[in-house]
Amino acid sequence: MSTAADAASWKLSDFELKQTLGTGSFGRVRLCKHKSTNEYFAMKCLKKREIIKMKQVQHIIAEKNLLSELSHPFIVNMLCSFQDDRKLYLVLEFVIGGEMFTHLRTAGRFPNDVAKFYHAELVLAFEFMHTKDIIYRDLKPENLLLDNKGHIKITDFGFAKKVPERTFTLCGTPEYLAPEVIQSKGHGKAVDWWTMGILLYEFIAGYPPFFDDSPYRIYEKIIEGKVKFPNWFDSRARDLVKGLLVIDHTKRLGTLKNGVADIKGHPYFHGANWDKLFARHYPAPIPVKVKSAGDTSNFESYPESNDDRGAPLTPAQQAEFKDF
Repeated sequence: MSTAADAASWKLSDFELKQTLGTGSFGRVRLCKHKSTNEYFAMKCLKKREIIKMKQVQHIIAEKNLLSELSHPFIVNMLCSFQDDRKLYLVLEFVIGGEMFTHLRTAGRFPNDVAKFYHAELVLAFEFMHTKDIIYRDLKPENLLLDNKGHIKITDFGFAKKVPERTFTLCGTPEYLAPEVIQSKGHGKAVDWWTMGILLYEFIAGYPPFFDDSPYRIYEKIIEGKVKFPNWFDSRARDLVKGLLVIDHTKRLGTLKNGVADIKGHPYFHGANWDKLFARHYPAPIPVKVKSAGDTSNFESYPESNDDRGAPLTPAQQAEFKDF
């Protein structure tokens, strides 16, 4: 396995680019194969012209800097980054099992033990990020991938931010927004614990606790904060969800004086061995079927495009990316 130290000198010509794994506003993520090691990676290829047009240069540089600080078993780790005259490239682990969203939709909803297993892995990932003053702010099933053994990996750090105290920018997915984000009161690490409550509910129920066709109505429901549980919802899980979905973020589980220990010590996780979980000692409950190291069958298919056309950037535009 290549390490970040090995990857420090990598460049685009070291890779064979393969099919698209996902697309976004600035470009696409492609499977790639390192020519000399034959290892597979996911390469995020971002068009500089689009980034400038959307005024997102600092945002993208911040995302790269955050990723370079994060190395964790349940986070998609970045190996290296580089650029050429048209694009920025982030070389990330290729997480072969596809999106948790797909597995959740296929299953409809998860049995309690499956929900508990993945929620526990996520608790460890958020505990780690928060020790670095990083808030993630974009938890949802689409941003969770499964590795070849079925363990969870958080991806897409576009909304993540280093925030020692609090921040005021509104971002995230309507169903997952915390009340303090909607009300622009300033928010911090507590938003991640709110989103964990939403996710645990969605894992077990098969749908989020606050939903509507109109985002405005969703926000009203969130601020009202009334959570209805299906009668078969596990009672300990219900208690944890209620503790995470507390409107007043200062009284929310994870933000009280014991911090994350209140979540790890909650009866829902009774008997959990957190060190063994971190070491991925337990077999994951969702089996991931793959035929080979570069198998993309767990991802949607995207039309390929030759998107390198357009005039070259001016020297002043190129200079905007000097810190990348």
